[in-house]
Amino acid sequence: MSVHINAKKGDFAKVLLMPGDPVRATWIAHTFLKDYKEVCDVRGMLGYTGFTKNGKRISVMASGMGQPSIGIYSYELYSQYNVETIIRVGTCGAFQKFVNTKDIIIAQTASTDFNWMTDFTLDGTYSAGADFEVLKAAVEEAKKCKSVKTHVGNIFSEGRFYHFSGNSKEPWWKGWEKIGTLGCEMESYALYCNAAVLRKRALGMFTVSDHFQKPGILSSDERAKGLKNMIEIAIRVAEKFA
Repeated sequence: MSVHINAKKGDFAKVLLMPGDPVRATWIAHTFLKDYKEVCDVRGMLGYTGFTKNGKRISVMASGMGQPSIGIYSYELYSQYNVETIIRVGTCGAFQKFVNTKDIIIAQTASTDFNWMTDFTLDGTYSAGADFEVLKAAVEEAKKCKSVKTHVGNIFSEGRFYHFSGNSKEPWWKGWEKIGTLGCEMESYALYCNAAVLRKRALGMFTVSDHFQKPGILSSDERAKGLKNMIEIAIRVAEKFA
């Protein structure tokens, strides 16, 4: 057991899907895995390990919300449970007008306003990116899914959910939109940094749940259970690294 995970050594597979929501983790295990078992339940961060329909052993575990939370769980999974690949499967808000609700975003890179890398006292700003082989596999699998549109690019990992513009003449997200950032979520930058530090693999995939320039938002139930296209793509990717 690690400090925050009560699984035993060997309970997790080499590749793991990581939603933020424990309800989504349970839904993924129940819907997409066979012969799965619960391996972790500390603080409600549920984790499961089972087999895909093709017999590949994979795991799924919730991360909670924000970089501090996913930073703890991904670090322990990588460093103490021999997990080699983590694929974050989450939701995000979109900045760009050409992106629509329910589209999929694959995060090639992650930017942030959070000070995750301050421990390293780098003489510059660290640019966090996905593992190329996992990214390539995800793009290839996404192209096979004709029922959903996929975008690949930069995602913004927020340090906080609620923003106050103060005296700014523009909304806080306008600057990110202007430089081509596809949308925002709250976890990928920390995940990518942990993977880089520990020489592991990581990728973030997101279903667009809301939009900063268009109406419409997925309900909490849709966000928890209705992300079928993205999960099916992520599982096919996971099987390549299992």
